[in-house]
Amino acid sequence: MNYIVSALKYRPQKFEEVVGQQAVTNTLKNAIAKDHLAKALLFTGPRGVGKTTCARILAKEINKAEGLETEEDFAFNIFELDAASNNSVDDIRSLIEQVRIPPQIGKYKVYIIDEVHMLSTQAFNAFLKTLEEPPAHAIFILATTEKHKIIPTILSRCQIYDFKRISAFDIKEHLKKIVQQESLEAEDDALFLIAQKADGALRDALSLFDKVVSYSNGKITRKIVSESMSILDYDVYFKMHDLFLKNDIPAVLNFFNELLYKGFDAHQFLAGLSGHFRDLLVAKDPKTMDLLEVSDNVKKQYISQAKAVSLPFLMRALELVTETDIVYKQSKSPHLLVELTLMKLASLNLDEAKKKINEILPAAFFRQNIKIVESFKAPSKMVAKAKKEANSNKSVKLPKAVSDKGEKSVSGLSLKALREKKAELERLNQQLEAQNLPKKNFSQKDFEKYWHIYLKKLRRNNERNLLSILTIDQNPRVKLPYIHLTLSSDALKKELERNKDKFLKFLRDNLKNYDIDFVIEVKEEKKKEFVYSNKDKFKKMMEKYPDLIYLKNKFKIDL
Repeated sequence: MNYIVSALKYRPQKFEEVVGQQAVTNTLKNAIAKDHLAKALLFTGPRGVGKTTCARILAKEINKAEGLETEEDFAFNIFELDAASNNSVDDIRSLIEQVRIPPQIGKYKVYIIDEVHMLSTQAFNAFLKTLEEPPAHAIFILATTEKHKIIPTILSRCQIYDFKRISAFDIKEHLKKIVQQESLEAEDDALFLIAQKADGALRDALSLFDKVVSYSNGKITRKIVSESMSILDYDVYFKMHDLFLKNDIPAVLNFFNELLYKGFDAHQFLAGLSGHFRDLLVAKDPKTMDLLEVSDNVKKQYISQAKAVSLPFLMRALELVTETDIVYKQSKSPHLLVELTLMKLASLNLDEAKKKINEILPAAFFRQNIKIVESFKAPSKMVAKAKKEANSNKSVKLPKAVSDKGEKSVSGLSLKALREKKAELERLNQQLEAQNLPKKNFSQKDFEKYWHIYLKKLRRNNERNLLSILTIDQNPRVKLPYIHLTLSSDALKKELERNKDKFLKFLRDNLKNYDIDFVIEVKEEKKKEFVYSNKDKFKKMMEKYPDLIYLKNKFKIDL
């Protein structure tokens, strides 16, 4: 027995069987019933939505109305021309000659011209007169996916029917009926995935369905559909989004690399990610829930994940993905471009946390110092108001307190307090930034390598002061996460602490560990009771003037 593909086997034979085009089919049925059918019709719309099918059904229904009941009776009354391969003037002239001959059986001859936009301009012009004044027995049905390519003089002579994309829900329901007729088993999620992949074209959905059936053993699951059609499943984007919310940049990059290793295209992933953020945005509001064309199970996942994320996050995420999609094809390093976008997405939640801290810190600062404020003996009403504002997480402006003597005392937000608040905020921000950065272990040898590289850098840049201090301790020791240094005075320790940020950043970036810090010990030499030697004097001078250390090392002075 010869195998018949589903697109042919389940091709509608009646208007009632056509999926998702009720407006068109109802209009055509009423036109036939009332005998108000135009002589030239144009069916336009996306591929695979039923244009040619409806043209054939219409041709049969017209002659059925005239008393012909079997296909054999009216098969010779239907003529089809594929304009993609028959688009010359001679082809149209041959058609015009056939039009003049009336039908032997029935009342109408129906001429279906598929892909009519492929006709040449000369062929269109040759067809104009016949289309405008066709014989009484002739009806022309033109079908096209690109109406804008048809010349206006043809359009003005046709009654136009616009076919729409078929919704994923309608395609899923149609596939479900086929599954039942074929005695198969299929998950709703799997059929929805096929319907979404078809992008509104039922013919494409049936072709994909045949492929999945061949791949499966009679039971169609979402996993089987994803594998057989190389589709990135919903779960991929749900998992990736969870990693974004955790600010786990390493995990995000590793997961993306796994997808590429499995053969998925980075641009395809990017497009799917954009659709995922769009669906989350739709799922945040019950009024737009109908725009979410997924199964009930997946819809619940979208609703759950949408609750865990803010609207500003989704809007910014959509902007980032869209911007990347626009420049993707022009980029010389598209893979790196997508990775940078993913890292930005994984940092969005962190940015929101920072903003929140900036908003609530003044109130939190006040709550921690409420006893101090009350001790200033400010009027009770003013203190009560400040307390209320603090508890409602609003920024607080503390009233200036008045002492018993009527003199103004120091405000709760003095310059010193503001400086402390700023320092605390910077510390919190640094903690947030370092939260998800690498913390790779390293050896003493690794450390010494970059230690000497940085010392050379200081020499090149003529930064003598910091170089001198760092060369005092010839054997710095690593005990993760700290680097232990020994200096000979508090003055040198303070000088190093003021200048250590750049050095620390250099070590953290190169050693891939953002937890490391300095532990500086001060071991001062005991005062000698005897007269200082030249060597002792020079040591004291080096403590007071660190530049001398640089000169000693530069000129290799041995004392």
